[in-house]
Amino acid sequence: MAAVLDQFMEFHPIHGTNVQLDPTGTRATRVESFANGVCFSKNPLSPGEIFLVEIEEKELGWCGHLRVGLTAHDPRTLEPVPEYSIPDLVDLGNSWVFAITRNHNRVVEEEPSPADDLAGGHRLGRGEPEEERGNSRPKIFFTSPHLCIEKLYIPMDKLVGRSRPGRYSHILDDLYKYNALPPTARRSRIGVLYVPREPGFADMHMVINGEDMGPSAKRIPTSQPIYAVVDVFAATKCVRIVQVEYGFASLQTLCRKAIQKNIVHRMALDWLELPELLKNFCKYE
Repeated sequence: MAAVLDQFMEFHPIHGTNVQLDPTGTRATRVESFANGVCFSKNPLSPGEIFLVEIEEKELGWCGHLRVGLTAHDPRTLEPVPEYSIPDLVDLGNSWVFAITRNHNRVVEEEPSPADDLAGGHRLGRGEPEEERGNSRPKIFFTSPHLCIEKLYIPMDKLVGRSRPGRYSHILDDLYKYNALPPTARRSRIGVLYVPREPGFADMHMVINGEDMGPSAKRIPTSQPIYAVVDVFAATKCVRIVQVEYGFASLQTLCRKAIQKNIVHRMALDWLELPELLKNFCKYE
């Protein structure tokens, strides 16, 4: 089953006091300090619909990184917006937010305890690397044009970060492709979605550079609308929303794929006799 909705994703006009949105509503920048950077999706997410952001700018001197998750609170009811997503927003209940960390937030299932119960959702594992926990889940990258999570299929094309075109792009792009860089690296792409599991409940999944990290929270009640949460915190300075196409790809996307299929690397576009706008479109996305 593939998600079919194709709404244009934007940030909600209600956000933390230190956040500034660009005119399109798709880029959020924390303009000062390290906190008050909590943002929300403008509209509730549909089941299987991913809210995907790319880290555009970092800021040295702060400890901590991006935080991402879901909330059942309508942003319009949050006045003022909590200073921190963790613990302030989570402590309000019906919110499931986790810090993106260097160990990629991979989840290893454990028996839930009462302490793991987060307002109806269970936090799974502690994010340790799989190798240390003996988990042998196979890693499969780019063998399919879609990322499969349960019975949902998400187009892989936009999920993986890409370097800025330059001298070492061919090396950096492979590091993004195999999710070898820290997930908080500039240009990494991080998404959140929820997957229905049983009537009235769902699991929350994190996706980092095209890799599903597993269900980071279980049994999230879906009786209320669910919004994405992105906390532009500390060392993360600016993020932008990456639009994901579901169903049939646009003509632009099909043209880009056809061109990219016949070149060694996107930097080879410079050698082709193509309009500059088309070259840039193929390079950057």
